[in-house]
Parts: sequence; structure tokens; C-alpha cells
Amino acid sequence: MTEILKYRRSLLRSGVYALAGGMGLLRAATTLRGTKPALVPEKGSKMSSEEIIRNYYSGWENKNWSVIESLLAAGFTFTSPNDDDHIDPRAFKTKCWPQADYIERFDLECLLEKENEAFAKYLCHTKNGKSLRNTEYFRFREGRIEAIEVYFGGHQSFPSAVSLREG
Repeated sequence: MTEILKYRRSLLRSGVYALAGGMGLLRAATTLRGTKPALVPEKGSKMSSEEIIRNYYSGWENKNWSVIESLLAAGFTFTSPNDDDHIDPRAFKTKCWPQADYIERFDLECLLEKENEAFAKYLCHTKNGKSLRNTEYFRFREGRIEAIEVYFGGHQSFPSAVSLREG
């Protein structure tokens, strides 16, 4: 009987610790909403993955290509289901940057980081009152974005939700 009580207490204690840890993660995720004003990184500065990602999205919100460009590593590539297969920065800007005009803001909903990689899930609000949710995989090298792979959400996502057409 004593062994059973010890086992139950151990399980209960584990559950409490798991719940506390989960609440910590939930609290961290809810504080990720919104982005901060973009900062152009100084030469040799060390930003966290989260800071790099926040600055990246802020560059889109503020229509500031120089911020985005400053965050890209040499050899940067962009990939998406929209017929973008490891395109270079020039092609990325040509193809994707015009969409910045439709963007009002990003709510960064979830950010998972590990070493030189991160997944960001966001809700993008467009100027025509629509929204879209996507996930982007970031790979970093020497404090810059080496690659981005975007995974579009459902039919409410890019490119349909970016359109200024009603409906």
C-alpha cells in the first residue's frame, strides 16, 4: 500500500510539474503576438533567432526592403509551394516583395527554435480585412537567414487572401 501511495504522489508531482511547464510554454507563446519595429543589425551584432524573425516580419509590415535584405545571409534561398524552388534574393524580391503592399501586420503565434533552425507560425492581417495563416521554416548561418521555406495554410491563405478582390 505504501508503495502505491508513493507511486501516486510521484505521478501527481510529475503532472504538476508538467502542467507548470506547459503553462510556461503557453505564456511564452502568447507573448509572441505582434512584431516590434525593425532594426537593421549592426555588423558583428548577435541577435537571437526570435529577434531576427521579428525584424524580418517587421520589415514586411513597414515596407522596408533594406531591413529584410540586411537579415539575409550570402547564398540565401527562398522556397514555397507557389513555384519558388530555392530562389535567390533577387528573384525573391521580384516575385514576393510586391505583396508587401497588401500586408497590414503579422501576429507571430508560435515560434519553435532549435540551434540554427526555427519554425514560425503567424497570422498575417491584410489591408482589405482578410487574414492568412502560414508556417515558415528558417535556417540561420552566422546570425543571418540562410533559407526560408514557407508552408501555406488552407484556401484562406496566400495567395487568395492577399488579393484585394472582395469575396
